[in-house]
Parts: sequence; C-alpha cells; structure tokens
Amino acid sequence: MKEDSSVNPIKQKWNLIYQKMQDEVSVIPAAVLTEHDFLLPNSGQALDLACGLGANACYLAERGLQVTAWDISDVAISRLRQIAQRKALPIKAEVNEITLKSFQECSFDVIIIARFLDRTLSDGIMSALKPGGLLFYQTFNKEKINEDGPNNPDFLLAENEPLSLFAPLRLVFYQENGKIGKLSAGFRNETQFIGQKRVND
Repeated sequence: MKEDSSVNPIKQKWNLIYQKMQDEVSVIPAAVLTEHDFLLPNSGQALDLACGLGANACYLAERGLQVTAWDISDVAISRLRQIAQRKALPIKAEVNEITLKSFQECSFDVIIIARFLDRTLSDGIMSALKPGGLLFYQTFNKEKINEDGPNNPDFLLAENEPLSLFAPLRLVFYQENGKIGKLSAGFRNETQFIGQKRVND
C-alpha cells in the first residue's frame, strides 16, 4: 500500500519545497560533477541519490549514462519523470526513502550525491559502486560562511569528514576551503569529494 505523505514529515517537507519550485531550469548540477565530468565513463549505470528535481541525473543522462534517480519526494520524482520524458533521457526516477536496504552490491559505475547527508548510508553507498566506480559527493559543512543550507550540525560535515566516511575509496579529489583567505572568493560553504572504488575490493 502506498504510504500517505502526510504521515511522513520529511516527505511532506520536501514535497512542499518542490511544489514551490516552478522552474527546473534554475536547478543546476553540482559543481563537483560539472567541473570534473572528464572523469566520467562514456557509458554505464549511474545513481543520483536524493536527486530532487534531477539536475545531476539529467546531466549524467545527457552524457550517455543510464541513470537511476532516488528521492523521498513523490512531487520531485513526478516532475523529474516529466522532464526526462520531454528530453528523451534514459532516467529511471523512483520514490525511495533511502536506507541501507536500498543498495545492491556493485550496481553503479557512478554515484552522485549533492546536498544530502546521512552518515549511516556510507557503507551502502560504497558497496553499491562497481569496482573502479566513482563517487561524486558535495554537501554543506560546518565552516560555511553564511546561512545557505541547513544549520543543524547533524546535516553539516565536520572538517575532513568525507575522508573518514569514505576511507576505503581511493581519493581522487577533495576540496574544503573553509574560512581561509578572502571569503568573497573561491568555493565556500560546501565540501567536495570524489572517490574511486578499488578494483580489488
């Protein structure tokens, strides 16, 4: 039986947010992905986890990957399905209240996670990568310089935290500028991480 979104406050919260977003064009892919798309395989299976309106999913599909997109919001998933159909993009958008049981081992060549943090999922995320697969990860940290993003520390990365959360992966790229130097310049507020699953894991 399909769950009523009114009994799930998290789903209800995000449904309201996405109902107010009228223009998906204003939603842009994560910088960690667009600035490092030269690392992407030419084909394969990709997962956009906590996809929202699917900017990352569309970006990956436009580059030749078969994309699965998960989000708790049925409003977001419904809109993403419409976008994918209109653009004829190979995206399988699914409502998913993501838990460790959501992941199947060695399923994806690429996983992108942007502005979502659930520390309990790190092992499942890594297990879902195929050997040689890439994790692109970007979300807010405790060193953010303004009120963008959440203020609850449970949803903010600590200093260098992705390096421990995803320690088994081979480090490909890491950026966390914090409050160093000229705060009006550079990439601020969020941490970027790219890791690769080792072939012999």
